[in-house]
Amino acid sequence: MASPVSKSLISVLIALFLISSSFASSDVPFIVAHKKASLKRLKSGAERISVSIDIYNQGTSTAYDVSLTDDSWPQDKFDVISGNISQSWERLDAGGILSHSFELDAKVKGMFHGSPAVITFRIPTKAALQEAYSTPILPLDVLAEKPTENKLELAKRLLAKYGSQISVISIIVLFVYLITSPSKSAAKGSKKKR
Repeated sequence: MASPVSKSLISVLIALFLISSSFASSDVPFIVAHKKASLKRLKSGAERISVSIDIYNQGTSTAYDVSLTDDSWPQDKFDVISGNISQSWERLDAGGILSHSFELDAKVKGMFHGSPAVITFRIPTKAALQEAYSTPILPLDVLAEKPTENKLELAKRLLAKYGSQISVISIIVLFVYLITSPSKSAAKGSKKKR
C-alpha cells in the first residue's frame, strides 16, 4: 500500500497539473516584438540610424492600450530626425502586427549597445498593465572610419558570391541569342536559291 505522504504528493501533483492546464488554455495575448536598426552614411559625413520595431500578437485574444517606448537612444548622442521614440495604439488583435519606425542622427562616434524597447498593454481580465520587451539590437559602430574598398576586391567578392548564377544566366542568354539570330550559312543559302 502507498503511504499517506505519497498519496498526498500524487494528489497535489494532479491538482497542479489541472490548474496549469486551465491557465495554458486561457485566452490571452502573447506579444512578440522585433527591433531592427541600420546605419546609413550620408555624403556630408553624418550618419543616420533607421530603427524599426514590429510588434506581433501571437496570442488568442486582443491586447488593448498597446504602448511602445524605446528610451535606449540618449539625447546627448542622438537627435530624432523623423518619427517618435514612443507610440501608442488602441488595440492589437490576435494574429495582428503593428509597425513603428523612426530615424536618428548620430552626434558621437563610438560603439553603441541599445537596449530592448518596452511594450506595455492591457488585458481585459487583469487590472495591471502587462509588459513585453523587444529583441535587442546588435552593437552599432556609429561614425566609424570605414576603409575605402578596392574595386577589384569588390568584384572578386561579388564574383565568388554570385559567379555560378552569372554563368548560368550567361549560358541561357547565349543559347537564346544563337536560336533567335539567323546564321551566316542560312543567309548565303537563301541568296543562292534566288
